[in-house]
Amino acid sequence: MTATERGGMIEAARLYLRDVQPSDATDRYVAWMNDVDVTRFMETRFAAHSVESLREYIETMRRKPDTLFLAIVLREGDLHIGNIKLGPIERVHRCADVALMIGDKASWGRGYAAETIAAVSDHAFRRLGVRKLTAGCYAGNVGSLRAFEKAGYHVEATRRAQYFCDGAFQDALLMARFGPEASPQLA
Repeated sequence: MTATERGGMIEAARLYLRDVQPSDATDRYVAWMNDVDVTRFMETRFAAHSVESLREYIETMRRKPDTLFLAIVLREGDLHIGNIKLGPIERVHRCADVALMIGDKASWGRGYAAETIAAVSDHAFRRLGVRKLTAGCYAGNVGSLRAFEKAGYHVEATRRAQYFCDGAFQDALLMARFGPEASPQLA
């Protein structure tokens, strides 16, 4: 599924989201994926990446009918700073996962992640009929946790000692946000 098929670009105040294209697989993108700081809390850190491997990944993502794979682009300078994925979208349950990466380290700590998460979440709820979004992060990934919380997510569960990172096991934090018309039914 492409963003164009679902209403075009997703707009936010300082950035916009558009489909990731094979032409986005540049040396700059490869550098992000091979940077230990960028991938510290990502499972992709266990593989070496190249322009070709990224192009293959982008093409694979573009063929998924239940997933949006979007470039995060700053309006100022039209600069691609990372990606966000929405999906797979489970049509029966009306749920989807959200994952993102801000690869451009100069863009860290500026609120772009929270702005991106909020924009894609609003799109999922209003345009795609999703009622619940979920995301996960390593407990040590404080920046990601704060970005999701700022975008209205809450920690729904903790998986103890799930990931090995920085020489120790870390918890996995599972987060969720419900759409404006959905309310969780708690027993």
